[in-house]
Amino acid sequence: MQDLSWPKRILVVLASLFFIASGVLHFAKPTTYLKIMPPYIPWHLAMVHISGICECLGGFGLLLPATRRVAAWALVALMIGVFPANVYMATNPVETGTSAIPAAIRWGRLPLQLVFVLWVLWSSKPSSPKTPQAR
Repeated sequence: MQDLSWPKRILVVLASLFFIASGVLHFAKPTTYLKIMPPYIPWHLAMVHISGICECLGGFGLLLPATRRVAAWALVALMIGVFPANVYMATNPVETGTSAIPAAIRWGRLPLQLVFVLWVLWSSKPSSPKTPQAR
């Protein structure tokens, strides 16, 4: 991780832990994710498991310099891919079992996805090499 500045190191490790934990939850608590799957998406359980595996692999990939950028872009693609589930959760609280969650939080998750996208892209980008000081 020497290609990253210390703030980026911290942020990339936090992102890694977040995605790995989230991926594990797809297997530990699949019902939570199954409830927010839009009806038009096929093979709900398979999709929950596939997205969980992708989150884990992406999280681990962020830790390795050789795979960091590819993992970051793969996680961005994953976040785009699961965005319909977040929209479905925000727009169908009764069907998704999230009616107890305030609407501001359900809807607030949508722009938060952009924050996660920017987070993984910025923190995974190698820091600029230091330019020598002019004398």
